Amino acid sequence: MTKLTTGEIIAKSLRANGVDTVFGIPGAHMYDFNDALAREEDIRFIHTRHEQGAGYMAYGYAASTGRVGAFTVVPGPGLLNSGAALCTAYGANAPVLCVTGNIMSHLIGQGRGQLHELPDHLGTLRGITKWADRINHPSEAGTRIDEAFRQMLSGRPRPAGIEAPWDVFGQATEVADPLPVIVPPPPTPDPDQIAQAVALISEAKNPLIMVGGGAREAGPEIAELARLLQAPVTAHRQGKGVLPEDDPLSLLPPAAWQYWQDCDLLIGIGSRLELQHFRWRWMPKGLKTLRIDIDPTEMVRLKPDLGLVADAAQGTRALVEMLSKSTKARPSRAADYARLRTEAEAAFRAVQPQESYLRVIREVLPRDGFFVEEVSQVGFSARMCFPVYAPRQYVTCGYQDNLGFGFNTALGVKVAHPDKAVVSVSGDGGFMFGVQELATAKQFDIAVVAIVFNNSAYGNVRRDQQTTYGNRLLGSDLENPDFVALAKSFGVEATRVEDPEGLRDALQEALASAAPRVIEVHVPRGGDASPWPFIHPAPPS
Repeated sequence: MTKLTTGEIIAKSLRANGVDTVFGIPGAHMYDFNDALAREEDIRFIHTRHEQGAGYMAYGYAASTGRVGAFTVVPGPGLLNSGAALCTAYGANAPVLCVTGNIMSHLIGQGRGQLHELPDHLGTLRGITKWADRINHPSEAGTRIDEAFRQMLSGRPRPAGIEAPWDVFGQATEVADPLPVIVPPPPTPDPDQIAQAVALISEAKNPLIMVGGGAREAGPEIAELARLLQAPVTAHRQGKGVLPEDDPLSLLPPAAWQYWQDCDLLIGIGSRLELQHFRWRWMPKGLKTLRIDIDPTEMVRLKPDLGLVADAAQGTRALVEMLSKSTKARPSRAADYARLRTEAEAAFRAVQPQESYLRVIREVLPRDGFFVEEVSQVGFSARMCFPVYAPRQYVTCGYQDNLGFGFNTALGVKVAHPDKAVVSVSGDGGFMFGVQELATAKQFDIAVVAIVFNNSAYGNVRRDQQTTYGNRLLGSDLENPDFVALAKSFGVEATRVEDPEGLRDALQEALASAAPRVIEVHVPRGGDASPWPFIHPAPPS
């Protein structure tokens, strides 16, 4: 037994559970925890210039590794400023831990107007996390932080929050040294349901496998299932790279849409099936749906013909083993899928200049590099045409679509993968949400290459106002700084390019420099074609 403060218990628990980096901004309520972090030699602290940046960097760390990404902010405005990042982590199923404070214990709930007080601070935290709780006394600290790790890492991974009152962080008690948390195993696939799934699959002539973020650890099993059935695999955002997207059985969404016309079985693995139900919004006649998902509530939200509540890898493995005993391998359909890919790629070349710029980025970015999209014209297009070769290499914001998450998130990705290339793409509007983190990139030498597509507008909003609302423009045109000069004022090298070949040269140089860089790409206002006909295709006639 050792006498430790609440702050020390939390810090040592983070380290015991594999956390090696904490992002954040120190503040008065958190001083005793901040000091405990400062004395924990194996934890790196990266301070940001905005609380939202700290939350997004923790998200980037978690989304690109599957490990816990941790950040700390003061209560009240600090928590609220980082709230968008917690929303992103919740929507994108990332294990992000927020450690925050509260006002003094005896003043909670009294409404006295204390520094950073919220009417219901813990309720606010609980509203944007999978689980959150308060440490009221150091004797509770170990069990509370252990439960936070269990919640984040079991079942469907999502963020958790821990708060402690200002006075509690410095209080001490005798406790055992923190140990790694034991995460409960996932549910075992039900053999009877596996047999039913095999029967459903055996009747299908044209199955489609849709993978999401829940399938990121199931790549080998999904590849085996796809080969056994000669079924194509597609993904929208989170599942990109689960099957390498240059695999003969992989189809990017525009090609998968063409196959969808004759699909008779949709096999969803770790996916909300957003692409089919929210984007395509047209169901082939007689379609049946089989789902494998660790979250049982998914079977209620979108009820399938058969739902297997299981870990994606274990459920798919059980399916493959039973199928292999009763089903002969089907003839290769690689030639059919190659034709669909060729036709879809040719059609998508109409989405200019985004397609050309994205093709250049893919050619320059190493195969094992990370690509962080953004809510922008080029980001929307990337979901349709940017191939990814391994899970977690395409980092997205999930269904929240938070404007401004991209650059900050990319910094967290790079911290987690210092030896890998990391490129973020942003629009001018989104980049300005977190431009201050250029100072963080410079101070900590976080070598992200930020590509800013500057069309002097919130481009999607502007197009909708033009096409749907009689060209009545409201708040969509932007007056921007000189991004090259702005980056250089932070001590970050930058350049401006006008075409895809210029981007090729600039990106090669930037990646070779192994330093933070900004590349501004000039796009005429209104000069980018809409990718939405491919994201929301018209129903077949």
